[in-house]
Amino acid sequence: MRLLRILTLIALAGAASVQAQVKGDDLILEMHQAYRQGNRPRLAQLLPQVRGHVLEPWAAYWELKARLDTAQPQEVQEFFTRYAGTYQEDRLRNDWLLLLGQRRDWTNFEAEYPKYRMNDDREVRCYALLVAHVREGSAAPPAHSEEVRRNWLGLRDADDGCTLAASRLIGDTRGSKRMTADDAWRKARLATENNRPRAAATAIEIVAPDAVPQFLELNNSPAKYLTSRVVVASKARKEMMVLALIKLASTDPDNAASQLENKWGPMLSPEERNWVWGVLGKQSAQRLGNDALDHFAKVSRDQDLTDDMLGWKVRAALRSVRGTQWPVVLRTVNAMSEDGRADPTWVYWKARALMAQGGDTNKADAQKMLQSIASVRGFYEQLALEETGQKITVPAKPASLTPEEKEAARLNIGLNRAVYAIALTLRSEGVREWNYVTNLAKPGGMAERELLAAAQFACDREIWDRCINTSERTKAEFDADQRFPMPFRESVVKRSREINLDPAYVYGLIRQESRFVMDARSHVGASGLMQVMPATARWTARKIGLTSFTPDQISDRDTNIAIGTGYLKLVLDDFSGSMPLAAAAYNAGPSRPRNWRNGPVIEAAAWAENVPFNETRDYVKKVLSNTTLYAAILSGQPQSLKERLGRVGPRDAAQPEPNRDLP
Repeated sequence: MRLLRILTLIALAGAASVQAQVKGDDLILEMHQAYRQGNRPRLAQLLPQVRGHVLEPWAAYWELKARLDTAQPQEVQEFFTRYAGTYQEDRLRNDWLLLLGQRRDWTNFEAEYPKYRMNDDREVRCYALLVAHVREGSAAPPAHSEEVRRNWLGLRDADDGCTLAASRLIGDTRGSKRMTADDAWRKARLATENNRPRAAATAIEIVAPDAVPQFLELNNSPAKYLTSRVVVASKARKEMMVLALIKLASTDPDNAASQLENKWGPMLSPEERNWVWGVLGKQSAQRLGNDALDHFAKVSRDQDLTDDMLGWKVRAALRSVRGTQWPVVLRTVNAMSEDGRADPTWVYWKARALMAQGGDTNKADAQKMLQSIASVRGFYEQLALEETGQKITVPAKPASLTPEEKEAARLNIGLNRAVYAIALTLRSEGVREWNYVTNLAKPGGMAERELLAAAQFACDREIWDRCINTSERTKAEFDADQRFPMPFRESVVKRSREINLDPAYVYGLIRQESRFVMDARSHVGASGLMQVMPATARWTARKIGLTSFTPDQISDRDTNIAIGTGYLKLVLDDFSGSMPLAAAAYNAGPSRPRNWRNGPVIEAAAWAENVPFNETRDYVKKVLSNTTLYAAILSGQPQSLKERLGRVGPRDAAQPEPNRDLP
């Protein structure tokens, strides 16, 4: 890492200033620590000492951000001028716009917003849309209201900007009103379903402030709340019943279903009943319950459900104990929003449903749909490729980068500053600056050839996560060497073959786990290339004979590979060689997929789509699609994702009992 910093400094400023820059590294790290601790005096004391350092923009940002709430506008403007064009300038502008919005300082907000380049903060955008609405009144385009609605409903928690914009639009008494009380109740329903009571209460306060105490009551004890009520009449009271039933569904779904069917259903509107049945169906599907489709069958109009509910209805239909319910799959995908139907997941399953229906027209339509997503770029894209009669092969490499393209990346100050920060262990800061330069510094981000050059710049410096993520943004070009690199190839392949493990599977898993970042550490404490938990590492070390293993060795590359592959092999053997089940076990622990496999025997793609945890579902699909592409690279031969997936069902009684000791 030290060599990487020196090379970066030479590229930025020449060899003469290298010694002075490296001496300032410790001060930069000290400032970072002071920023994290909120130590304003220490930041102010150290800032003059790092003037001229390559990471000075970060140091200046930390110092001013720590006291932004008391800074004078002139200081902020001086920062913008001094660091014009940098990520740090626009990062502070983002922070400043949020503060101006919170202060309701619309004059200064409106003056500063047009200079904001990133435009990726939904709260800032909501403030801007509110300002435009106030200024333009009834002349404001309907798209503004729709954007506020989408941003507000899409936020898991309440924020000031989108909540304020929504409240103003809902409460607007002029003819320009394009958001209604129904939007607020929808927000409250979504927030209650996701156990976000503060966001729900904030939404209710907009349209029925007197009902907030009732909401707090029902949120604490929905069963008691429902028992104490006899009739409902007003819109607000009916919505409170809906919220109570939604809340009850999360803890006592059978009671919620009984209350809806036997007591409250007749008092609610069809749309309100449909929503609650949709929640109950989703809850059951996420538990892999056999009554999910029964709940969904009580929905009289699928269009009343969210895309999330409809997605779980499709999953339940794929996993049905009565066999895949293809007509249900088809109807449900058709009921999704335009964005939902465009997701490759639902394009694929709708095409499969059409094929199952039979008939030349259905088959022709299915082929068109499959061809629209078929590629090597992801799980369903690869499956679609196979459904159209093709195998997974490595795409042709793009034209070589020209010396001029490489030089432009090499001399890019933002990329170099990001590389230096990463080398100095400030990975979060480096990644954010890198992403800004490649994605956000100009509208639409870098052009394809610029992205390839930036990716190669990262690859050459073995910053594999930026290499992969940057190259993945190209749409027309596909550089497999950048997207699917194979660092430490000798160690990974040798170790994998020693224990009879497919190296492509190991690479597919590492790519998803850590993006080959050796010092990667997850929020739960997993470490290294293969993201091994300390307790798992100790257990596996004993199993594979690493008698001298100590916890500090977990970040050592070869030790991490030995333990990670050893554990993966044990898990794979425990699941009789099923790659999807083993991947799920590696991510979520083996006990969960042991339960998730209990049900009908189904194709593994349908099983993977039914994994209840969003993270693990995404993980399994990505590991398997990664594996298939790596196999094509390593073997030079066409590959099949379907063959790797196979089928999943309950454990064969003839197979050995699972290893209950496996962590």
